[in-house]
Amino acid sequence: MAYSGNKGLKRIIKAGQYSWQGFRAAYKHEEAFRRGLGLVIAVPLALWLGDNAVEKSMMIGSVLLLLIVELLNSAVEAVVDRTGLELHKLSGRAKDMGSAAVLLAMLNVLVVWVLMLS
Repeated sequence: MAYSGNKGLKRIIKAGQYSWQGFRAAYKHEEAFRRGLGLVIAVPLALWLGDNAVEKSMMIGSVLLLLIVELLNSAVEAVVDRTGLELHKLSGRAKDMGSAAVLLAMLNVLVVWVLMLS
């Protein structure tokens, strides 16, 4: 994308609008992201169950990281699909790596929560 010429507060506002569009698109088109949003219930749970600020932030951060990785994986998949629907080993590799990143983020949530609650 070419430089828009926006500076200062206008640039920040535009960036916020684009981010909101990204959240809306992910919610509308990505079932995995919608399921991940279900973990938002974990935020008040973490605030209640965590003993201190570090534990609370680790538990909440692990959930946010999962949502971030899911958004990035969805972005990779959208770009690969936009490029072409024919099967290609590099396209498959990119999608598989994105899926592996989501799996690791899920394992991270599990490990953090189990360690913090044990």
